[in-house]
Amino acid sequence: MNLLAFITWTVNPVAFSLGSMEIRWYGILLALGFVLAYMTLQQIFRKEEVPQKTLDTFSIWTIVWCIVGLRLGHFLFYEPEFLVAHPLQVLLPIDEDWHFIGYQGLASHGGAIAMILWIVYFAYTRKMNFFWLIDRIVIAIPIAAAFVRLGNLMNHEIFGSVTTMPWAFNFIYGGYDSDGSAIAGTFRHPSQLYESIVYFLLFVALTVYYFRFAKGKVPPGRTTGIMILVIFTARFLIEFLKADQVAKEATMILNIGQKLSIPMILLGIGFLIYSIVKQDKIPVYDGPKEKITDKKK
Repeated sequence: MNLLAFITWTVNPVAFSLGSMEIRWYGILLALGFVLAYMTLQQIFRKEEVPQKTLDTFSIWTIVWCIVGLRLGHFLFYEPEFLVAHPLQVLLPIDEDWHFIGYQGLASHGGAIAMILWIVYFAYTRKMNFFWLIDRIVIAIPIAAAFVRLGNLMNHEIFGSVTTMPWAFNFIYGGYDSDGSAIAGTFRHPSQLYESIVYFLLFVALTVYYFRFAKGKVPPGRTTGIMILVIFTARFLIEFLKADQVAKEATMILNIGQKLSIPMILLGIGFLIYSIVKQDKIPVYDGPKEKITDKKK
């Protein structure tokens, strides 16, 4: 017996409009994910007495480079021909007629690469221990990723393949599949929800590990290895339930997302092995400190 008997997803991707500008749920959830990630990182930095100014500088540029990586990654990996033909539309959230449409097309692999490079640069220029920094950043990343996938759900995009599972979604604003067929009227895996749930559980697990079990003493690469391995293993597996992102994936045994996930999985394993080998060498924050006390009125 089908308990849910399928779900018709009727949520309008547009939350509200300001004149001719549409504010989509995707943008709202993306911003909320960044805020929650910032708040998580703030608690971690407070625990280790890292100055607020350091946190703010790092967070602002992390968001900037993450979005740049997400955006460029999509077109470099999935649609390089569009990047060459319409570079301005890749950089700006506009269409050919200069209408605001938001950033439609983001790749998590590009975001991951951009963030790792940015963390390397930030740690090097401020003489901070790279592993100390990245092992704390990755605790906050999954909550942002979870909200991004919820945004994809609200946007009726990155949907799954056709299925008869009782929780299948009919995305009525789904547009067209990579082969040109209409999405509305077909029932598909809510792959966005699958990923979002994995990321949320990972966020909870890493947070509990850091605050309760490790108590801030994280072997170098431990949380980084766990985060990368879990996220991209989940991504690799869930891709089997996703519709093709671009038409050329129809002839591939492994799609582009899966091929890009394999080196990330290996990288995650590498971090974990390193954390086991170096588990007695706990990195610490040795920069300027700011003792934070709660002020009572």
